Amino acid sequence: MTAEPAAAAEPAVPAVPAVERRLHLLTPLRRAWVPIGATVGVAAQQADQIQRWASGLSATLRGLALLGLVVVFGVYGFLSWWFTHYSVTDTELRIRSGLLFRRTAHIRLDRIQAIDVTRPLLARVAGVAKLRLDVIGAEDKDELAFLEEREAVALRAELLARAAGFAPAEAVALGEAPQQELLKVRPADLVVSLLLTLSVWAALAAGLIAPVAVWWFSGNPWATIATVLPMLGGVWSGTAGRFLTEFDWRVAESPDGLRLDHGLLDRAHETVPPGRVQTVRIVEPLLWRRRDWVRVELAVAGSKNGVLVPVASRAAAQAVVARVLPGVDLAALDFGRSPKTGSRWVVPVWWRGYALAVSADVFAARKGLLCRRTEIVPHAKVQSVRLTQGPWERVQGLADVHVDTGANGTVTARLRPAAEAAGLLDAQAARSRTSRADARPDRWMT
Repeated sequence: MTAEPAAAAEPAVPAVPAVERRLHLLTPLRRAWVPIGATVGVAAQQADQIQRWASGLSATLRGLALLGLVVVFGVYGFLSWWFTHYSVTDTELRIRSGLLFRRTAHIRLDRIQAIDVTRPLLARVAGVAKLRLDVIGAEDKDELAFLEEREAVALRAELLARAAGFAPAEAVALGEAPQQELLKVRPADLVVSLLLTLSVWAALAAGLIAPVAVWWFSGNPWATIATVLPMLGGVWSGTAGRFLTEFDWRVAESPDGLRLDHGLLDRAHETVPPGRVQTVRIVEPLLWRRRDWVRVELAVAGSKNGVLVPVASRAAAQAVVARVLPGVDLAALDFGRSPKTGSRWVVPVWWRGYALAVSADVFAARKGLLCRRTEIVPHAKVQSVRLTQGPWERVQGLADVHVDTGANGTVTARLRPAAEAAGLLDAQAARSRTSRADARPDRWMT
């Protein structure tokens, strides 16, 4: 018997090398600010010596020295741009950067959970944008700054499509996913909501009173300035800064998640990743309740996108939350207040703000009287459940139940009867285990 010749193996198809691309030509201007800032800092510390040295030079030499600094800064910015590349392979995004110390970031596409497009004011004027990437397991965001606006939008769409499992050719052809607008915040409502927020008036009062008090008691101008600056920063971030950030807030739904567009000077385009929301927080300041307004905040694992709706009617906000937590009806949650017996001795007066609701889908805890906060956690996102009891709570027969989530957060149901808390501990552990087994996978565009 003669053996048949073995079939020739098909030649392996060589992988197509990833094409390395550079950032926008305006990027060197941004990179040049690093040595400029360092030089300004040194000059501020050695101002007297620099002034004596400069006074001994002629005008021509001073001009040449200034020109030399400009050339050095420009060369640094150019070289840092020249040695920065990015490329997209079948499985990852690679970013190579660094002039003296080289750094290569390998970002797996299946680990990407959000890609934000931000357009600072000067970048909008120049027609460029910045991509910021949220990656599971990474605390800091990698970014590509800057890209031409159309290139940034196209690259974002391509990366999200590849993260969803589309082939490279299909990912490029798909383009940006369509969207449907769900909510838009009017500037007038945003202004009124700030005026009706007690914390805003408290910040303004502190910013006015604290410097005067420091000056009155110390008479030291430097101590007054040291007090004023952080106060002004807090006042700005809570008033005008918040208005500039949340201006023209829009929420839209698309296959890659909920899209958030906002900002007056710096325009941001953010995405709430599907299935990555760990906790939803409904905030109801005291003066908002007559208008039935609420604010919706989020805790997203690995992301700093913390606001979903800055201000809206309760019905409109609940409709948006229903997109984040499918199947959850917030209006149907039945909250049970902490018992008066015992609770009033553990937490006088404020015990009235504590309440708990548990449904088939979520664990919800409420707290606060002046500013009511309701925190809602899907059972599938619960990582652990704990029961704690202080000595005074043991005397009163009460306990606290803590639910830990994947965003390093904790939602606490305070001042529950001890027997109820013990039963809740076991029941919540079982609900979480069952919900995780039945949960859908977190995938883009599915």
